[in-house]
Amino acid sequence: MGRNTTLERAGGKGTAIGQVRGLGSSHEGPHHWMLQRFTAIGNLVTVVFLGLSLAFLPDRSYASVSGWLGEPLPAFMIALLVISTFWHARLGLQVMIEDYVDSPGNKFAAVTLLNLVAVAGAAFGLFCLARLAFAGAA
Repeated sequence: MGRNTTLERAGGKGTAIGQVRGLGSSHEGPHHWMLQRFTAIGNLVTVVFLGLSLAFLPDRSYASVSGWLGEPLPAFMIALLVISTFWHARLGLQVMIEDYVDSPGNKFAAVTLLNLVAVAGAAFGLFCLARLAFAGAA
């Protein structure tokens, strides 16, 4: 009976420890880790671009910055910064939720809310960038 109970607990796939070792999809962790590193590098490159560009502007007035954002390269780099920042934050917070939220229902709700907030934040940032860029180009 002890063997059958162990098999039933493990879903019929051997011992409980055997099932634990096989949990999770294969290679999902390294992919997530690499995405975090790529977005971190993207954030570093785009923040350095932003800092150097702002340092070399003649002034920090609205007209000057919106005129600068009206150029294709700065607008593209800032759009990448917005996307990369929200993606990086979502990846990090998702790991935190998966590690510390135990209930599957709460975990699903938290990850869903996180995804909605990340997409909404990135969309709002890109919308604001577009308004500034097109105002500066006019």
